[in-house]
Amino acid sequence: MATRNTGVRTTLDSHRLPIPVPIDEYECCPVTDVLRRVSDKWTLLLITLLGQQPYRFNELHRAVEGISQRMLTRTLRVLESDGLVEREVFPTSPPSVEYRLTALGASLLEPLSALASWAVDHHAEIAASRTGTGYPRRAGRPRAGFPPSPPDRPGHGPFEHRTDEPSN
Repeated sequence: MATRNTGVRTTLDSHRLPIPVPIDEYECCPVTDVLRRVSDKWTLLLITLLGQQPYRFNELHRAVEGISQRMLTRTLRVLESDGLVEREVFPTSPPSVEYRLTALGASLLEPLSALASWAVDHHAEIAASRTGTGYPRRAGRPRAGFPPSPPDRPGHGPFEHRTDEPSN
């Protein structure tokens, strides 16, 4: 995963992960790093839009409903620092700025497109699993991200002190 594994082919079946996976290798893995970057709230959308055409800042801001100017600026700066987006300032009054993908950023469009196609093709299966019609949950355990169910009897919830037990 780290520098010692950079010679692996691009298919996942060409590399067996060590068990247990060392956390330091996982944290510094280039795949983990890139997936964290493109999976944040706005990055994938901005890369996709900039893959279609260059945008001036305000055009991009209008094109993405719900993004604040601050978050747009932060996301574009990160993409620029990663070498995926380039920023060009035009000497107008007031100055205008245009953003476009670099060659490196454009090279990300094909693998992102493959991932997007896979997601569209399999979204119904994933949604069915999330609703419980596919993958069975273990009884009595809340799904990840959901609060626990209320206790059956008052005083017997997971964070409540039971009065029928001696306290230490």
